[in-house]
Amino acid sequence: MGPPGVGKGTQAKRINHELEIAHISTGDLLRTEIRAKTDVGIIAKKFIDKGKLVPDEFLLDIVRDRLKKTDCDNGYILDGFPRTLDQAIGFEIIMNESDQVLDKVISLSADEDELVDRLVKRGLESGRSDDNSAVIRKRQKIYWEKTEPLLDFYNKKGLLQNIDGLGEIEEITDRILITIK
Repeated sequence: MGPPGVGKGTQAKRINHELEIAHISTGDLLRTEIRAKTDVGIIAKKFIDKGKLVPDEFLLDIVRDRLKKTDCDNGYILDGFPRTLDQAIGFEIIMNESDQVLDKVISLSADEDELVDRLVKRGLESGRSDDNSAVIRKRQKIYWEKTEPLLDFYNKKGLLQNIDGLGEIEEITDRILITIK
């Protein structure tokens, strides 16, 4: 978990490789749906382009289907999910249906202005439509309004681990690995 641009995707890929577990990015799943022009993709694009969160029911269905794939049998790391309390509760239902247990929740943190600079640069390099200053600021506001309550939710369950998201990529990965191993 963490605000837009903190490095969730980068770190999830590194942890995926290090621990040989599935990397599940709801952003990647949604972009696949958008590229394929599926019904979910068309709806999702409208929300994403405005810097809004895709409705929970779409994400929960996509995640439920993704967790059924065999590459998740030895574990997985979620990237960008859950983002709301309702998603977290829905995810608990999905895990209960599959007799799964959540081990840890990692929260990466960093200065907001630095994150905006990172994302604007990423947008210029990748051409992502949601990486411009206005949309980024809106996404940050949504994060703090909608996602931050999850920190308290997971902290009360004893699952939350706060990690400094600033520094060299390798250093951040090491901080995470120390916490989850």
